[in-house]
Amino acid sequence: MGKDTAQDKTVIMHCTGLSRALKAQFISFREGVADHKGAVSSVSIDSRTVLPGALFVALIGAVQDGHRYVQAAFEAGAAAAMIARSRWEDPQSELAETARKFYGILLVVEDTLKGLQEAAAYYLERFPRLLKIGITGSSGKTTTKEILGAMIRREKTVVMNQGNLNSETGLPLSVFMVRSSHEVGIFELGMNRHGEIEEITGVLKPHIALITNIGSAHIGFFGSKQAIAEEKKAIFSKFSGNECALIPADDPYRDFLAAGVRGRVILYGPPMMEKLGEVRDRGIGGVELVWDGVPVCCGLPGAHNLRNILAAAAIAGEVPISSRSIRAGLEAVKGIFGRTEILRGPVTVIQDCYNANPESMTAAIGMCDDLDEAGRRIYVIGSMLELGGRSQEAHRMIGLRLASSKADLVCLYGEETKAALEALQSLKGREQKAPFFHTTRMDELSAFLSGFIRSGDVVLLKGSRTCALEQLTEGLMAAAGSETPAAKGVC
Repeated sequence: MGKDTAQDKTVIMHCTGLSRALKAQFISFREGVADHKGAVSSVSIDSRTVLPGALFVALIGAVQDGHRYVQAAFEAGAAAAMIARSRWEDPQSELAETARKFYGILLVVEDTLKGLQEAAAYYLERFPRLLKIGITGSSGKTTTKEILGAMIRREKTVVMNQGNLNSETGLPLSVFMVRSSHEVGIFELGMNRHGEIEEITGVLKPHIALITNIGSAHIGFFGSKQAIAEEKKAIFSKFSGNECALIPADDPYRDFLAAGVRGRVILYGPPMMEKLGEVRDRGIGGVELVWDGVPVCCGLPGAHNLRNILAAAAIAGEVPISSRSIRAGLEAVKGIFGRTEILRGPVTVIQDCYNANPESMTAAIGMCDDLDEAGRRIYVIGSMLELGGRSQEAHRMIGLRLASSKADLVCLYGEETKAALEALQSLKGREQKAPFFHTTRMDELSAFLSGFIRSGDVVLLKGSRTCALEQLTEGLMAAAGSETPAAKGVC
């Protein structure tokens, strides 16, 4: 994130102007209280994170209803609450009494999610000089964003999503971090349903938008890669003609993504990037490449991270950012939690467990196969979720890929990986050479690995976020000192 300014701790919006922009009913119970206009200093959708002076937005979810926590928000110091008209009865209602008790303000809107998004768009309009960059794709969004941030902040003040706050709520909340000192905003856009990318693109309205790739992530929600491509393409939907669309040259959906875009379309990738010279894979040490005639080392390993590097460099060139700053950013960028994160100790653990889909799983296995490491390779593979009806076939194909890998041991974790187990069992004694183990219990997996691991091993942890495979890391490091024989129970 960019550096804080004095404005960070004062006013970001006044509720009176916001209510007019949203056509919201404005109800104030602040008679006799200073700043009757209702200045707010932050925005929150969680009463536990409310700061004094905040606007609390009461979202209605499948399980929780934020209107239950309006009082808690006012108790924490909220200046105002945005509530749904369906929850507002009259000036004598419980919500009104709560606001009156705390001298609060209520903004009554038809839909609080839409209200949050429209409030973020209204807020962002106050920064016409901000260069807005949007990044989406099936994988690589967060890593590309972090690499790009490391490049651009050498020359300009930058604001970015915190972590991966890239959803229908996360993107609007991230927008409220923008301050007048920021010159460039870098935001990733994610999706879990139809129409989500277009919704949050309507908040951001990016000047530069990039798609990293079209893969199988969330295919369970969308049904096909074509549907995913259609959704991702919506990041260009708010272009007026002067914006720039960056599309990977080697993606099978390249022509579809480029068709009909109102703005400049630039294809990026190795053949199109004249400043890219020789590339050398340094294994776990990352990648060494020549950029604009000068060698540079980046600590992020794997061919997939080279793609992320080139995506970030493509955007940086459009900002524009100098080659010197691009190289400096590459040298400075660090691994991100759960995304090809290299942890050195008695064993080397590759924590790639933030998400998983068939493409990223195949890439991780390939990267580990290519490593020039003396120790044994242990591949711990967790379930790939959100694949819908394609799940069983996708896991079976990963099982076949593992059979041809260089793993010395394959551990499968999760109900969905039973299809991978069946594929491995069908090949046992033929193409499949490495022993394998399957369980749906984390304690069982941890105990098994503790009995097998030894110093010098290389362990890949790859699975969807829900698997939480990072729980294994500490135990692996602790157990690696004892050279125990392979544990029983291996197939």
